Amino acid sequence: MRKNSTKNNRINGEVMRALSSIIREVKDPRVGPLTSVVDVIVAPDLKTCKVYISILGGADEAKSTLDGLNSAKGFIRRELAHIVNLRNTPELTFIMDDSIAYGVDMSKKIEEVLAHDGISSDVVSDDEDEECEDDDQY
Repeated sequence: MRKNSTKNNRINGEVMRALSSIIREVKDPRVGPLTSVVDVIVAPDLKTCKVYISILGGADEAKSTLDGLNSAKGFIRRELAHIVNLRNTPELTFIMDDSIAYGVDMSKKIEEVLAHDGISSDVVSDDEDEECEDDDQY
């Protein structure tokens, strides 16, 4: 099975959907309530799976959530085997995904630069709207 095949993409989606619901059921107090599965990459041989998670909170909460998920790895894998019928249930590896926090940080920096230059974000978005309206007229 190729890495980007349709079958592999479907398996990634199903495993992601199942893991999202399973992680909500984990009763470990270290796992934060605002933990979300951002992406899942299952190896073509179905032996391993990288689970990219995002946690709303600080670095301490992220570390404790990662510890809690690694502690509950056996439970999560067993529940995944019950939900998703695969030949092999993959070994899970949890990886922190900071892309959402990075995006929020970049948005704040852009707002700061615009505020420093004396331009408000409303003016920028209004200019874009006016350009769209001009395009509609032609």
